Amino acid sequence: MEEQGFFYRDTWAEVDLDAVYKNTSAIKELLPENVGLIAVVKANAYGHGDVEVAETALAAGAGYLAVAFMDEALALRKKGILAPILVLGATRPDDVAVAAKNQITLTAFSYDWLEKATGHLGDLSLRIHIKVDTGMGRVGFRGQKELKQAESFIKDDSRFIFEGIFTHFSTADELETSYFNQQLQEFEALLDSLSVRPEYIHASNSAAGMRFPAARFNAIRLGISMYGLSPSPEIKPSLPVELNEAFSLHSRLVQVKKLEKGEKVSYGATYETSGEEWVGTIPIGYADGWIRKLQGQEVLVNGLRAPIIGRVCMDQCMVRLPEFVPVGTEVTLIGRQGSDFVGVDEIARKLETINYEIPCIISNRVPRLYKKDGKVIGLHNHVLGS
Repeated sequence: MEEQGFFYRDTWAEVDLDAVYKNTSAIKELLPENVGLIAVVKANAYGHGDVEVAETALAAGAGYLAVAFMDEALALRKKGILAPILVLGATRPDDVAVAAKNQITLTAFSYDWLEKATGHLGDLSLRIHIKVDTGMGRVGFRGQKELKQAESFIKDDSRFIFEGIFTHFSTADELETSYFNQQLQEFEALLDSLSVRPEYIHASNSAAGMRFPAARFNAIRLGISMYGLSPSPEIKPSLPVELNEAFSLHSRLVQVKKLEKGEKVSYGATYETSGEEWVGTIPIGYADGWIRKLQGQEVLVNGLRAPIIGRVCMDQCMVRLPEFVPVGTEVTLIGRQGSDFVGVDEIARKLETINYEIPCIISNRVPRLYKKDGKVIGLHNHVLGS
């Protein structure tokens, strides 16, 4: 393939930036004009590529970015991203000056954190969003008393710019809404206890942002659905927009051989041919995030399904081919080939996990090709540092 000059193995992922743009735009159109969109690009944009997705989301109407840790925010700054960035997770108080110098917004989640942060700010100003815990049980101030203490502390120190307040719903992607409503009511009560509301008030993730207009406030955080995936299988049929998966995974057969009846395949000799079979080897394995539990998962070869046989190795796995096909034939592990489609949700079901996890676990050893208008516009190859 023509991209071969940029990497030297026959396995790669493709990220459809048009899909990211369409998903972001479609969800943005659901929102009233006064509701902003915070694009969540943590974990290397859920394994898709931080700067590529960030630029696409901003072009599609996002006004703010969010990451999990300050390292991720600094990586975006180093790559030229100038948009506001919020760190959703905990940052060490010792590092607040670094955030301030790089115009990175931090999450204040405890009174102790605020007190310690003051000793490291010097004469710098720091934008903060207060995180309140309304029932998730992770980080955040709990109850009106703690929130009022935090607000008072911030008011007394002009170096803190109280820019936002947020919470996180734990069941927004479930059909049962009683606990969601309980959290929403708690958040509204906390907002009412503030003497002054900050510029940004955000509580909704992808699920809540699409399903519950009352929970949008003036910003939503768009994560999983920006990448074309439903927050959960149970709400997928009722989503108000059509989502387009942005991530696909591909490889090529590096060897094809005919095995006779009774021959064994892979470690542990767990697979035995039931007759004469064509077996193909694919250069992807558990070191790439294509883990051993995917034994038996079907991939697409010439538009037909072919099961993985034997144990998945560190760098390779084998498939039972429906017929002879030549070396070099493309294999689609995630994505569309011909009239068939292996979606991220199918892989998640096989692994008994959620779709969020799948693109995240495909390791940086797998090069990412970025496509727009059907053409490759960029490549990230972590191994070669390009």
